[in-house]
Amino acid sequence: MPLYEHIFIARQDISPAQVEGLTETLQKIVTDNGGKIEKSEYWGLRSLQYKIKKNRKGHYALLNIKAPHEAVAEMERLMKLNDDIIRFMTVRVEEHEEGPSAVLQSRGRDDRRPRREDGPRRDDGPRGGSRSERPSEAPKSDSEA
Repeated sequence: MPLYEHIFIARQDISPAQVEGLTETLQKIVTDNGGKIEKSEYWGLRSLQYKIKKNRKGHYALLNIKAPHEAVAEMERLMKLNDDIIRFMTVRVEEHEEGPSAVLQSRGRDDRRPRREDGPRRDDGPRGGSRSERPSEAPKSDSEA
């Protein structure tokens, strides 16, 4: 059976619980058509690069699917009719990656990194550290003396 990665973006004004309900609905569609969802990840409410259907943010979710083409086609057909889903993309892959996706891994790494304070910078002086503003004169050679 072919493997797919499916990402969808839901409207910003629905709750995470409703996004979970959408995911369960998609899972039921896939299983009714002879497929299986192997992994489901909720990436949270994230900003969009540009407005999509008057939304500046969206709830992102990833599904790893093992299903026949007909199941994926039916799922996509029903997603086009659902007003809560503003964008989706399905890609056929050779194999699913193990463990959390790269997005969840980077989120964990960002959470551990301390936040930058808006205080003064390291050099605290003119550009280039402790040098004076006027460049030093070049040493005189023997011919100029």
